[in-house]
Amino acid sequence: MGIDYSYPLFEVVRNESRCTNCRVCEKQCANGVHRFSEQSATMECDERLCVNCQRCAAFCPEDALRIYRAPEGLRAGGANWPSSLMEETYKQAATGGVLLSSMGSPAAQPVYWDKLLVNASQVTNPPIDPLREPMETRVSLGRTPRSIKRDDQGRIVCEMPPHVTLSMPVVFSAMSYGAISYNAHEALARAAEELGILYNTGEGGLHQDLYRYGSNTMVQVASGRFGVYEGYLKAGVAIEIKMGQGAKPGIGGHLPGAKIVGDVSRTRMVPEGSDAISPAPHHDIYSIEDLRQLVYSLKEATDYEKPVFVKVAAVHNIAAIASGIARSGADGIVIDGFRGGTGAAPTRIRDNVGIPIELALASVDQRLRDEGIRNEVSLIVSGSIRSSADVVKAVALGADACGVATAPLLALGCHLCRACRTGVCNWGIATQDPSLEKRLNPDRGAQRLVNLMRAWQREIMEFMGAMGINSIEALRGNRLMLRGVGLNSRELAILGVAHAGE
Repeated sequence: MGIDYSYPLFEVVRNESRCTNCRVCEKQCANGVHRFSEQSATMECDERLCVNCQRCAAFCPEDALRIYRAPEGLRAGGANWPSSLMEETYKQAATGGVLLSSMGSPAAQPVYWDKLLVNASQVTNPPIDPLREPMETRVSLGRTPRSIKRDDQGRIVCEMPPHVTLSMPVVFSAMSYGAISYNAHEALARAAEELGILYNTGEGGLHQDLYRYGSNTMVQVASGRFGVYEGYLKAGVAIEIKMGQGAKPGIGGHLPGAKIVGDVSRTRMVPEGSDAISPAPHHDIYSIEDLRQLVYSLKEATDYEKPVFVKVAAVHNIAAIASGIARSGADGIVIDGFRGGTGAAPTRIRDNVGIPIELALASVDQRLRDEGIRNEVSLIVSGSIRSSADVVKAVALGADACGVATAPLLALGCHLCRACRTGVCNWGIATQDPSLEKRLNPDRGAQRLVNLMRAWQREIMEFMGAMGINSIEALRGNRLMLRGVGLNSRELAILGVAHAGE
C-alpha cells in the first residue's frame, strides 16, 4: 500500500471524564468510526471514516462527543490551493477515479436570494393583517387559455386544460426510490397529501404501496425510463419529463447496483445488483419536435387528463430552451439551478456547470413575456430554495411554484454530511440498508414535514401582508416588490429589479 497523503476532514473529540463506554456511538455509527478497545477498555475512533453526520453526538447519553471540522491550517496550501482541492487531488492520485459528491454545491458562488430584499408597504398602500383578513396562497399549475371562448349561445366555455391545484406555491422535488429510502418516500407522500401539495417520485417508478397518494404525486419519466409503464403514468396527477437537473447538467443518472435490491429492483424493473444507468440524452429526443412527440405520447397514454412538465437544468441559453419547451405542448417547465441537490454527481460538474436559479428564472420569465406566451406554461423553479423568503422572492421573479428537497430532508433528520452516494445514511434517509432505514419513522417524519411547510405558509402570508398583497397570484412576476443590494447594473438588469433606495 502507498502512503495516504490525506488528513481526516473531521475531528472526533471525546470527553473521557464523561464517557461511560456505553458503546451507543459504536451502535449508531454505520461508518465504523467508533470501536471499543478490549485492550485499553476505552472507546477509540478512526477519524478518517467520519462524514460529520453528527449521529453519535446526538445520541450520546452523556453528551461526551463533539465533531469538528479539522483545522484548515493542518493541510492548507493558500488561497489558490484550499484544503478541499488538496484532498480531492490526493484522492484522485490514489484511485484514478472521477470524484463523486452528494447534495448541492458548496462552492463560494453568489447566492442572489440573499442580495434581494422584499419591498414593504406602509402608508399609501397599507399592509394587510393576515390574522384578520383572508390570504390566498393557492396556485394552479398548467396551461392557461389565451382568450375566453364562448359557445353559439354566448355562454363562456369553461373547459380548461388539465391543471393541478396546490395549497401553497411549493412542491417536494424529485428524489427517487432507491436514492432515498422507502420510509423517506412515504413521509414525503403523506405530508404532501396532508398539505395539499405535490411530491415527485424522481426517476425509477413508484412503489405500489404509495399509489394511494396518487392525487398528490408527480411521476417522472427520465432517459432510462426505469419503472415507467401505463399504470405508473396514470397513478400520478401530473407527469414530469426529466431532461436534466441542476447538480449535473448534461449528465445522466446512476443508481449503484448495491442499492438495486428487493422492492427497488421490482419498482425500477431492473435486475437485483445491476447498476441503473440513465444516459445523458433521451435517445429519442434531439430536437423540440422530438420532445413534442414524447409530450403528446404521454398525454395520449393518460387520456389527456394530466399536465405534462419538462424539467431542465439552468444553463446559459435557458431562456431559448424554455421558449422551445413552451411551444412543444408541455403544460409546465421545471428549471433546476446549479445549487440543486443530488444523491451523486461528478464533483467537478456539480461545482462548475450551470447557472444560479435566480438569474435563470428571471431571464426565462422575461423571455416568455416578451414572446407573449408566458401563460402557455407554468414555471416551477428549484435548486437551493432554502426558506419561505426564497419562495416569496422566486414568485416575485416570475415563478408559479418552487421545488424543495434539501429543506425537507433536513426536516427528516439529514445533517448534510454529503455521503448519500455511499448508501450508508446514519439517519435512514439515503439508504436501502434495513437496519439503517428503520431509524427514520415515516409517521414522525411526515409530521415534521407538515410542520415545516405550514410554518413556511404562515411566513409567506406574513410577507404578502407586509407588501399589501392578499393573493399569491398578484405577487407572481411583480418585481416591483423586490430591491437589490450589492449587485452590479448587469445583474440588476437580468433580474429586472431596482437597486435598494431607488
